[in-house]
Amino acid sequence: MPGLTLVEMMDAALSGELKAMYIMGENPVIADPDQAHVLEALSALDFLVVQDIFMTETASLADVVLPAASFLEKDGTFTNTDRRIKRVRRVIASPGEALPDGEIVMRLSRLLGVDADYPSASDVMDEMAMVTPQYGGVSYARLEAEGELRWPCRNADDPGTPILHTEVFTRGRGAFTPVDYEPTPDRVTADRPLVMTTGRHLWNFHTDTMVSRSEGLSELNDHGYVEMRAADAAALGICDGDRVEVTSKQGSVETEARVPRRGGPKPGVVFMPFHFADSPANRITGTDLDPTAKIPELKVTSVRVRKVSGA
Repeated sequence: MPGLTLVEMMDAALSGELKAMYIMGENPVIADPDQAHVLEALSALDFLVVQDIFMTETASLADVVLPAASFLEKDGTFTNTDRRIKRVRRVIASPGEALPDGEIVMRLSRLLGVDADYPSASDVMDEMAMVTPQYGGVSYARLEAEGELRWPCRNADDPGTPILHTEVFTRGRGAFTPVDYEPTPDRVTADRPLVMTTGRHLWNFHTDTMVSRSEGLSELNDHGYVEMRAADAAALGICDGDRVEVTSKQGSVETEARVPRRGGPKPGVVFMPFHFADSPANRITGTDLDPTAKIPELKVTSVRVRKVSGA
């Protein structure tokens, strides 16, 4: 039976249908839409466990925090978006009581009566190869000898698949499904005449849990802002560097205005990166979901922007 998406889990926690959560390596307090809703939902749980490498905004709400090892502190593999499978190796010891994710999960499994015993990450990959046809020919021995493989790699004689689609697609000529356009429920109004869209920086990642601890990367940008087109900013009496308040039907967030001399968002559109806890864009995004994909509408939020103080 299909489970719930993360946004649906928050709704279920708030209604009392979901009693506990075990969150690994995620920070929904910053990453998920409608921050007030997320905070209320997590607080409504009977029991919350967070497994992470740092004390995140979400971990600070947990009943139990399980300290995990970072990628430099454990053996394993990464599978890239281009299907490239690469080995990673432990280079430093984990601090304190931090453990690799696999070790934590095995210890919990044993406490719950499940016999989980994988002596090494290589044994986990062997089981993956046994039960996942696209990984059938992947092993640590091959990765050590060949450097990398790309799935599908179905058996020990398969060299892997550098290019997935060459002469034909994997499912024939493709599958097309016509859909009717449905406008966003969150429309601009006289009170909220701008559309806010959210996104990432090249040099920040997700909720900034790791990047914020890097001096070099933090020098590029260490705080939140809203970027506006010059004409939209001028109409509101806003200059580059001013403190502004961005308000949606979910609430408000105060941040810095950035007004590039040229370019910027399209007229009527403002942009906020969602990485930063000092002015979290997702405090004011909504929880409307696409009915099929169940993806929240993070890219379209009607807002108003007003100047709070000068630069």
